[in-house]
Formats: sequence, structure tokens, C-alpha cells
Amino acid sequence: MDSLPTLLILLCAVRGALLYHPIWKPMWPVSKVPLVLPQLTEDLDAPEFTAEAKLEVTSPCGPECHKRASMPSYEELKELLSYETLYFNGSLTQTNVGIYGLNMAELARTQGTKGRSRAKRQIYGYDSRFSIFGKDFLLNYPFSTSVKVSTGCTGTLVADRHVLTAAHCIHDGKSYVKGAKKLKVGFLKPKQKEESSNQTRSHLPEKMKFQWIRVKRTHVPKGWIKGNANDIGMDYDYALLELKKPHKRRYMKIGVSPMAKQLPAGRIHFSGYDNDRRGNLVYRFCEVREETYNLLYQQCDAQPGASGSGVYVRMWKREHRRWERRIIGIFSGHQWVERDGMPQDFNVAVRITPLKYAQICYWIKGNYADCRDG
Repeated sequence: MDSLPTLLILLCAVRGALLYHPIWKPMWPVSKVPLVLPQLTEDLDAPEFTAEAKLEVTSPCGPECHKRASMPSYEELKELLSYETLYFNGSLTQTNVGIYGLNMAELARTQGTKGRSRAKRQIYGYDSRFSIFGKDFLLNYPFSTSVKVSTGCTGTLVADRHVLTAAHCIHDGKSYVKGAKKLKVGFLKPKQKEESSNQTRSHLPEKMKFQWIRVKRTHVPKGWIKGNANDIGMDYDYALLELKKPHKRRYMKIGVSPMAKQLPAGRIHFSGYDNDRRGNLVYRFCEVREETYNLLYQQCDAQPGASGSGVYVRMWKREHRRWERRIIGIFSGHQWVERDGMPQDFNVAVRITPLKYAQICYWIKGNYADCRDG
């Protein structure tokens, strides 16, 4: 059983009960984002859906490797942010994009920013995850925004019809996975109560089940399809799912990822359906240890199945004069690399950069006017 102090820390972190200094508040940065707009859409051959869904991403490219990578040119960025759209009837299109209002000099300066020094990860030790039970938590914000993707991953509600998840849950970099042909999203809901005169069972947590909604279409950036995790493609391990009907739940907005030093206590939070706790939603929070322009490296305990979870933080929105949780990244999974001749693993999340924010926001809203401020 978890100790009382640990439980209190969890409740404070989730419910936002931590008291900040009355003068200083961690502010959401004001980010003017560029425009990422579709230019040309063409039909592609129908995919074969031959790939096996892999719930862990592997890559030989660690933080130093990503920091040494040359910055993409303007034309390369347009290609990386072009995307494929898979429809529920199996048809497939490719859309080329244009990028407007991008300051390449500012982008180069930002990409050159060094992250923190990374501490060695404790692979074995105390498991800091928390299983969430009871409909009072599971069916309420923010836990209610976490959903199950039928290929085995987790997703997060980011609009009334849209779910953000990892690209590798849909596509392995070469082909769409078998389950992507009839993709569904699962929402936890209480099971029908069985009639029983046994009142002693009333103290037990109410059992939950998944209610599934079909996916209408899926967007995957070419940066993932082109590179996969063996190149720089891990930077683009994200996908957006559009449901056939509204889910009618409160969702979490996306936001441009601040620098790690700007995060409250340097921490991130996410909830997912880890495979070793089947049927349970698992919450965790931890400190960011290293960052590149596109990735966050952290020590949150996680297992396959949690990939695709929305990584979020809670900060003060000055314009609205209130605290807001926003998705700033997508949990990609464990990354194994060789470092100084020794194998090491990381837990990696893809950051929502200004360009990715512009793209995902346009996928959701269908217009650029509502996507200028991250």
C-alpha cells in the first residue's frame, strides 16, 4: 500500500492543489506560430496494412546524436510536415504543405539551445506509477481525456472529435499496421450494475469497460513515414485521429512546449494504459532530465501501451487569468541507445514545437485563423 505522504503528493499534483508563490506563477509563454497550410492533395494506392503494431520505439540516435543533426532546410521542413491521410474506407491521400511566417534564423537559434545535463536512469527500483480507480476519478478531467487506441496504444482527447497519439501506433515507418484498417478509440465507462442483495460489495471500486468509436480518418506526418525512428523520424512520432462522431467529453487543448526550465518544478505528467496493468489507467509525473528542440528525455516509469499518451503541464494563462493544463508532447516510449559503449535507455516524448502546433491545430480546426497563438 502506498504511504500517506506519497498519496498526498499525488493528489496535490493531479488536482492542482500545490500552492505557488503569490507573486511568481509559471506562465504559459506567448508563442506566435507560423502557418502550415495544405497546398496539393493527391490520391495514393491503398495501403496493404501488413505491419505488426510495435508498442516500443527503438533508435540508435540519442540526445547527443539529435543535437548534432543539421537543421532541416525550408524545403526539407515542408517535406517533413507534409502528411498522409488514411480514411476509414481504406483510401489514402498525400498532402503537400506550404510554410509561411517562419523565421529560419530564430529557428536555428532555438535548435542550438543546450538542454540540461542528463542523470543516469534508474532502470530498476521503486515503481512510481499510480493506478487510477473509481469513476469519480476516471470519468473526470484530466483522467477522462485519456483513451485507448485499438492497436494497443493510448491517446488523448484534444477536441470534440479528435485524438492525439503516436504515429508508430498507426504506421511503422514503412507500412500501416494491421489494426489501422478498422481503427477504433475506447472510452472507459461503468459496467451495468448487477442486481444483488449483497450490500458488502458496495465498497468495491465500480467495474469499468471500454465503449468504442470508429476512427473516420488519420493524419500521419511524412517526417515519420520518411525517417522512422532509425533516422531523425522520431522527432515526428505523432498522429491525429478524427472520430466518426463527437465523444461529448471535456478535452485538453494542445500548446507549444516551453523549455524544460520554464515548467513547474521541471515536471511533466501523463496517463496511459500500460500493458502490465491491463484495463487500468496509470498516471505518473517526473522531472525532465534532458531536451532537444524536438524531444523531451525524462525518467517517468512507463511500459508499452502508454505510448501515445499526451504529456501535459499546468501553467497560468495570463490572457484568461486562470490555470490551464495543455498537452505539450506525445509520449513515444523507451529508446535504447549505446552511450560510451554501454547500452542505456531513455523515456522519450515528442515536443509540440511551433510548427507541429500549427499543423496539428490546422488538422483539428481546418483554418489557420484559430492557430496563431500557441
